Amino acid sequence: MSPYFFNAGLFNDGDSLRKLGQFYAKAILAAQLPFDMLFGSAYKGIPLVSAIAIELAERGYNYPFCFNRKEVKDHGEGGNLVGAPLGGRVLIVDDVISAGTSVRESVGYILGSGAVPGGLIIALDRMERGNGTLSAMQEVHHEFGINGTSIANLDSIISYLRDRKDLVHNLRAMEEYRARYGVNQSGAA
Repeated sequence: MSPYFFNAGLFNDGDSLRKLGQFYAKAILAAQLPFDMLFGSAYKGIPLVSAIAIELAERGYNYPFCFNRKEVKDHGEGGNLVGAPLGGRVLIVDDVISAGTSVRESVGYILGSGAVPGGLIIALDRMERGNGTLSAMQEVHHEFGINGTSIANLDSIISYLRDRKDLVHNLRAMEEYRARYGVNQSGAA
């Protein structure tokens, strides 16, 4: 069992969500990922994509966005996609990547709409092996040609723990977990 859990649901007020949107926007602009619109996967991706779109607009970049709902709606606007129609190069927004399941589902929506995945932005890359020796982020890149970036990753968490005397007691469990399930930046297990 993992010694840590990233819960994006704790960004549950306007100020914390605004700040998270700022971190995402900064990472997106720094990575220079090519995209025409944003897509957030249900459920945590919905407030994230909204916050990111607002923050990018504040910085002068007004992008359309879309998100899916888990259940198909048969009345009102119907369907399972809400927001701008998917088109062009779509930047996938998610909170965390572990196995890459949510990203693969998002790619299905995007390709099914005639658009193309343009990139991936996540808050935390757990840097865990996917189905082989590559991380889930690296597998997604190899499968779909999607470049991705994250605000933080397991390396940055471990580095932070090493610098904090009051939290260093968590370090051993993190390093053991990484040795068993993780990859390094180059993708080696």
